[in-house]
Amino acid sequence: MKYGHSHLSDEQLLLDVEGEISPRTDKLVRSHLDACWQCRARRQGIENAIADFARLHQREFDGKLPPADGPRALLRAHIAQLSAAAPNHRPRWLPLWRRMGWALAAVACGLVVLGLYLVPSVGSRQGQPRTRTVVVSVPDSRLTPGAVILMSRQAVCAQANTRNKAVPLALQRKVFREYGIAGAEPRAYEVDYLVTPALGGADDIRNLWPQSYSDTVWNAQVKDALEDRLREMVCDGSLDLTQAQQEIAGNWIAAYKKYFHTDKPLAKH
Repeated sequence: MKYGHSHLSDEQLLLDVEGEISPRTDKLVRSHLDACWQCRARRQGIENAIADFARLHQREFDGKLPPADGPRALLRAHIAQLSAAAPNHRPRWLPLWRRMGWALAAVACGLVVLGLYLVPSVGSRQGQPRTRTVVVSVPDSRLTPGAVILMSRQAVCAQANTRNKAVPLALQRKVFREYGIAGAEPRAYEVDYLVTPALGGADDIRNLWPQSYSDTVWNAQVKDALEDRLREMVCDGSLDLTQAQQEIAGNWIAAYKKYFHTDKPLAKH
């Protein structure tokens, strides 16, 4: 594959995140990522998804599942008891099948216990499921790659109103459905422009995503501060408009850290 002329696949990006890319292709992948902001954004999305899953697993399951040593000791003791009680004239394969049966039973019990923790929580009343807010700090690059209008720096900076346009309710619902959170509480999110119109962002569903308001430190208010900072820099001539669009679309959190010179959101802007 000629990485300079096409995008990396999800499998290649995942192998790169896991450090399992082959030495033969590592240099080509590095070169492509340096030149392609869309693939960098997709790679960051994969890396964030892995980190979020690891945190969820640690928070939800570690400490809830019982330790394995106790059940294993009981299983070994039971197998030993069955073997000692078995008559000598019985076929030698019978204890093996018994051991397999108990092992399968233990596995089944483990799956049942794990399933109890995986079943979504419900409300105190039957038929009233608890509303769950899914934290969305960065958009899915497959659904929201970003879209811009061909606009010059002069046209961008001449806009009197820099506030984002209101997104129609029907379009908001479509965005929620695309992100798999159709039943989420709308007030918990801002259906935001990935590239703000104040930087030439387009009124296009490919430029919209549901960003969490407060359930994460990297929330909608923090991104608003970045949008203002980038527009100021574009209009005072210290930042190229195309670069600003690419950086906020590629990884807005990394852009925030870069232009605010901090690893975490500032308390106030």
